[in-house]
Amino acid sequence: MENTIAVVWDPLFVEHQAPGPVQHPERPERLEAARRGVFSALPEERVRMLSPRDASDDELSRVHEPRYVEELSRIAGRRGYLDADTYYSPASYAAAVRAAGGCIEMVDAALDGKAAYGVALVRPPGHHARPGTAMGFCLLNNIAVAAAHARARGCARVAIVDWDVHHGNGTQEMFYADPSVLYVSLHQWPLYPGTGTRGEVGEGDGVGATLNIPLSPGAGDAAYVAAVDRIVAPALADFAPDLLLVSAGFDAHERDPLAAMRLTAWGYSQMARRLVAAMPGGTAGKLGIVLEGGYDLTALRDSLGATVAALEGAETDEEAGTLPVDARHEADLRLAEQARTRRSGTG
Repeated sequence: MENTIAVVWDPLFVEHQAPGPVQHPERPERLEAARRGVFSALPEERVRMLSPRDASDDELSRVHEPRYVEELSRIAGRRGYLDADTYYSPASYAAAVRAAGGCIEMVDAALDGKAAYGVALVRPPGHHARPGTAMGFCLLNNIAVAAAHARARGCARVAIVDWDVHHGNGTQEMFYADPSVLYVSLHQWPLYPGTGTRGEVGEGDGVGATLNIPLSPGAGDAAYVAAVDRIVAPALADFAPDLLLVSAGFDAHERDPLAAMRLTAWGYSQMARRLVAAMPGGTAGKLGIVLEGGYDLTALRDSLGATVAALEGAETDEEAGTLPVDARHEADLRLAEQARTRRSGTG
């Protein structure tokens, strides 16, 4: 395996811009902040920049309804809104198809041993996009397209860990009955989009392959790291994925304007460190990071930089295990642990 880091970026992603004079939270400046974060943690000689291709209609249709893919293509060259939150500009469709294709390229680099791990700096984000509907700033579901591609490439099991502050309802829906894709979400509850309760565990053959960890507002480093230690890492160890993809939103940061969580850049680094430790081969066990939300530019830059530094093995001064979890979030974690125990039949 090459000791390089595959980074997906394309100038087309910057051309996805909201109509009108009012600044939208999901703005092009996010991408430059994310890029600065990655390069603050990586020496340039270790970076393998990937020039992404467009995802094909067939690749998109593994998770999206073909009718929706065709209808979405009609926004090319136009401006407007698909719902109250989700805008499009003349380049948005092209950017979305390129973003999905970039995540496919990242998966290929990981599976082919051409990179130690991958980071997809893509826009528009994707985890709210449903099989037949755009939603929540998202047009196409980048990480779901990537996971489906990994399955088509022969991966028997793919895990998706979503630490965006909002529940990834679209990703969950796409794999809800699929036992080969483990979907795990840590998110603020209650919050948009109103999904992601502990009782949402999958259906049919996929029962148990969906794991939701809703956390009350105000959760910070201690609660999130404890959730990974006590629930997420054991679930990954049991599932033994061939590939781990992270829906890496950084909007649970204490500076973010769209939520009420208290994570810091250090907390993100600790979660990343623990996810790597849960994989049989560490980062060499096939890992990809896909950018989702995060709307404070400083928090986005610092948190993504800390995440990548953790993947690179950087040491930190403080041990997360020494941080006490407050009573409200301890109750959240115990309920999530109990729900997982009932599904797995252990304990």
